[in-house]
Amino acid sequence: MADLSALLEDPLAHRALDALVRVETRLTRRLASEVERRGLSATGFAMLVVLQSAGGCLELRTLRLRLGASKANATEVTGTLESRGLIRRERSLRDRRAVMVWLTPAGEQLLEELFPEHARRVRDAFLSLDDTEKRELARLCRKLDRTSQEAA
Repeated sequence: MADLSALLEDPLAHRALDALVRVETRLTRRLASEVERRGLSATGFAMLVVLQSAGGCLELRTLRLRLGASKANATEVTGTLESRGLIRRERSLRDRRAVMVWLTPAGEQLLEELFPEHARRVRDAFLSLDDTEKRELARLCRKLDRTSQEAA
């Protein structure tokens, strides 16, 4: 078998990717555990949070783009949330091709119950970083996100 390390064009980039994927997996798992106990996926919870922060309604396409979700995943997750009464979907009155997603009172209530503990878990997950490091991490992630979108 070939020595794969000899094929690396940028070993440091691979180390950075490995570290990023590893911490993202661990953080996501830790942060999602409580919402999953309530029957929500991490993506479902994120959808509810984004809808709430947008005033309770967004076009499905916009919601999907803000979350970086595929069409199939966004459709599946919104279907699950709708079946639980947490959101409702309707065709847009302005553009019948577009689907609008609305947060329901039940979705708002669930967010009120779950979000305070989630916010504490996020704070605790980043206690090892000072404010400057958190800003730098966010800046670097946005930069990687932009360049990965351009390459796609």
